[in-house]
Amino acid sequence: MSEPTTMPANPFRVIAILSVAAFVVILNETIMSVALPRLMEEFNITEATVQWVTTAFMLTMAVVIPTTGWILTRFRLRSVYIAAMLIFTAGTLVAALAPVFIMLVAGRVIQAIGTAIMMPLLMTTVLNLVPFEKRGRVMGIVGMVISAAPALGPTVGGVILEQFDWRWMFWTVLPIAVVTLVVGGTMLRNITETRPMKLDFLSVILSAVGFSGLIYGLSSLGEAARGVALVPAWIPLAIGGISLTIFVLRQLAMGHNAFLNVRVFAVPTYSFAMVLMIAANMAMFGTFIVLPIYIQQVLGFDAQVAGMVMLPSGILMGVLGIFVGRAFDAVGARPLLIPGSIIGAAGLWGMTTLNATSPLWILVLWNILMAVGIGMMMGPLMTSALSSLPGRLYQHGSAIFSTLQQVAAAGGTALYITVMSVAAVVGFGQGEDPLTAQMTGMHNALIWGAVIMLLPVVGAIFFRPQRHVDEPAQV
Repeated sequence: MSEPTTMPANPFRVIAILSVAAFVVILNETIMSVALPRLMEEFNITEATVQWVTTAFMLTMAVVIPTTGWILTRFRLRSVYIAAMLIFTAGTLVAALAPVFIMLVAGRVIQAIGTAIMMPLLMTTVLNLVPFEKRGRVMGIVGMVISAAPALGPTVGGVILEQFDWRWMFWTVLPIAVVTLVVGGTMLRNITETRPMKLDFLSVILSAVGFSGLIYGLSSLGEAARGVALVPAWIPLAIGGISLTIFVLRQLAMGHNAFLNVRVFAVPTYSFAMVLMIAANMAMFGTFIVLPIYIQQVLGFDAQVAGMVMLPSGILMGVLGIFVGRAFDAVGARPLLIPGSIIGAAGLWGMTTLNATSPLWILVLWNILMAVGIGMMMGPLMTSALSSLPGRLYQHGSAIFSTLQQVAAAGGTALYITVMSVAAVVGFGQGEDPLTAQMTGMHNALIWGAVIMLLPVVGAIFFRPQRHVDEPAQV
């Protein structure tokens, strides 16, 4: 039997609270990217190892997010929110106090658990409270949070790192997280129905092994290129692939009681949008990791400059979210996706022309084009995908969307780092100096990203979104 709900007089206040909290937690996904060179020096670790500060965060999210379909069905919104923010706050404290690299990674893992719950919570709340005709502008804000927060992470991190120790990235976030926890916990009320749902532990295990194996394998490719991987990358990739195959078969057999209802992929609009989202996120997140390293280690600027270079793109992604959402309500997805994908691809192809003497302004220009283009895509893709589902699949659709977003981000990061690492190994073997070898690796990585971004360019032309008309409008 469902627990009683308390519908808010102003549902947009609820969404605003969740959006602020989500922005704070998602910002931490990329805030450490500008600190990677500093961490490599302090802990005496390689590029392939230091990437785990970011990759472990994304890996954990990919493992936890699939459980949110069950969590949001079983528990009340306010309880879920408080739990998520408490976990995130605890992880922030652990990371701030970390004396060794492994403890820093542990703190990031704890942070990621809280972050993983917040993202589907925000999307599911919007879908339950906002009717379709207003959904574009609200999802535009959600898209702004999901896209702009990672884009602004390097800027915030760079400003902090230039003035303080890297631990202050966490000490600065900690009081904000506490305030958000208290304010949100005080103001939020339950606004969605809950129902008893048995947790299928075998599905949880298969999901965790599958997604963690997939992302660990992808991330190990960079270590394998340097000959320092603990296990060959194909082993976790194979284990992950087999586990996910069994997981999907089990979910199909469980029907409507599925732990994570993969039948959402039977909806063509949802599946098509997922493909375009994965490609765009791989290109974007890989670039977010590589550019700060390029600015500091190749061009020779400090972390603060690296962060400021990333600032304009982050601001534009944030501002665009509002206007793109309104435009979506007026004209639909395709008129935004087609120019957005072309602009994003133009920015990425422009980055392939960068070299060891490129001026900063040209880097800022290409980065802005990439961010603006992808920013025009994320909100329409997310809204089109989730609005094509019946209401009973909202939690599952948002959980899968968020999971695949993290898999794509981890895959893009692993791809870029692997290409860079391979080029460094080959270059050293051929007698190249470290700077030349590293620049070649970054150039090759950016080419891969630009090629991947061509998929959304072609896909946007053929995208014909269909929304599910049998859906409740509660406000």
